[in-house]
Amino acid sequence: MSKIEKRGGTLGVETRAADEKRTLVGYAAVFDSPTDISGWWTERIAPGAFAAAIGGDVRALVDHDMGRVIGRTKSGTLRLAEDSKGLAVEIDIPNTTDGNDLWELVERGDLSGMSFGFSVTKQSWDETVDPPLRTIEAVDLFEVSAVAWPAYDDTEIGKRALAEWRSANPATPAPEEITDPAAAPVTKANLTRARLKMDLELKVRSTR
Repeated sequence: MSKIEKRGGTLGVETRAADEKRTLVGYAAVFDSPTDISGWWTERIAPGAFAAAIGGDVRALVDHDMGRVIGRTKSGTLRLAEDSKGLAVEIDIPNTTDGNDLWELVERGDLSGMSFGFSVTKQSWDETVDPPLRTIEAVDLFEVSAVAWPAYDDTEIGKRALAEWRSANPATPAPEEITDPAAAPVTKANLTRARLKMDLELKVRSTR
């Protein structure tokens, strides 16, 4: 379970009621939508990333809490599909405390996001750009969640994935070194290097 990452966004979730059945609908992921992951890399999800995963036994949860199940693909109360936009989700909400509370919160607009928990099975990295671009091409999907706060955590897993990619692809060219400070992109790493260089120059001057 340590390899599970969580992603999501304020992509919208809405309620639909018909024939005494209450259903939440929305998107847990959108294809080809670049997302900044804590400044470490940019991430996009390629169309088809969920194709093999949506046939598995996936749960619908509240806020990624494994103890708060509100639907399941195996029972037919959670339905997942890939379309041209992304991972479409339909959850038949149960008549439980969590289900009733969730329905009320979505109707009021207090809860408006969806997210998903996954493990990457196929990915590629482009290090010719800064920050690197990670393209997720295939995943194992464990759960989808209705969330109050979209999750963009577990950066350590992604950082390990980048390190593994570099180890397996030693010939991958690193971004070209920029010697002209005016031409350098403004990034955390460049700002840190600039400050260190400035501190060093000041120390050298003070010792002369």
